[in-house]
Order: sequence, then structure tokens, then C-alpha cells
Amino acid sequence: MPNNLQQSGLDPVDRLILAKLGEDARIPNNALAEAVGIAPSTCHARLRSLRARGVIRGFHADLDFNAVGLPVQAMISVRLHAHTRGQMDAFLSKMPELPGVIAVYFMSGADDYVIHVAMPSAQALRDFVLDHLSSEPAVQHTNTSLIFDYRRGKAIPSQR
Repeated sequence: MPNNLQQSGLDPVDRLILAKLGEDARIPNNALAEAVGIAPSTCHARLRSLRARGVIRGFHADLDFNAVGLPVQAMISVRLHAHTRGQMDAFLSKMPELPGVIAVYFMSGADDYVIHVAMPSAQALRDFVLDHLSSEPAVQHTNTSLIFDYRRGKAIPSQR
């Protein structure tokens, strides 16, 4: 067994469960158990354990943002003036609560954060940057990159 599997506390069955959930988070327990080759009660206990350990943080829908009226997606790189823990924690806490924010990533490198947003229009994207980022005293610089298309990958490859 590779060392990273030992350190994570995940065995091959856990990883297979996670891979199947990555394909379809709504798979019924009985179907999931059958797909990974364990009893439904064992599968349910493993799912409870994965949630309790924080391995599974939630279940989310993969939305078509065009279909819900948010056709403009962007990744906005943000650099802060100072890098105090308090300033960075405050920024990170505030950003996910803003309208249109899908995810916030704390990064290494030249930029501190990348914010994934979905907006109804280019004007709304511009307003978001001006109203919530450029006007934020902690923000030194932003850079906005439009997303033309994306494909969701398989985060946890199947071990079987």
C-alpha cells in the first residue's frame, strides 16, 4: 500500500466509495455497496465514518450556470497588501458569502486567493470586482480571467 494511503487513513474500499460518489453523489446506498463489493450496512457505516472524519464535507449539485442565468464565469486572482493572519482570515471568511461566489482558493505564489464566480453578465462581473474587491482596503491587486468552458474531473480515481 502506498504511504499516502496509509497516512490518509483511507483503504482501497474507502477510496472506491469516494470515486463512486465523485461520479454520482446521489447513488443509493444499496447500489453503492454493490458497486464496491460490500454489504449495505458496511457501506453505510463507512459513509458515516467518512463524514465524521471530515473526508466527506458535503454533497453538492454540479450546476449548468448558463441554465440558471449565470453565463459569465471567471477566476479572479487577488493579492492583498499585507499578509497578517487576521487580515487573511477576515478576507477568506467574507468572500464565500458574496453573491455569485462559487469557491475561494487560498493559493501559493504571486497571488493570495483565486475566487471562482458566476455572474449574469459582464457588467455584473465588473460591478462585483469594483464593489467587493477593488474597494476592499486589504486588496492590492486583482486580475480577472474569463472561463469559456470547463469539464469536471475525477478527483479520486478508482483503485480497482
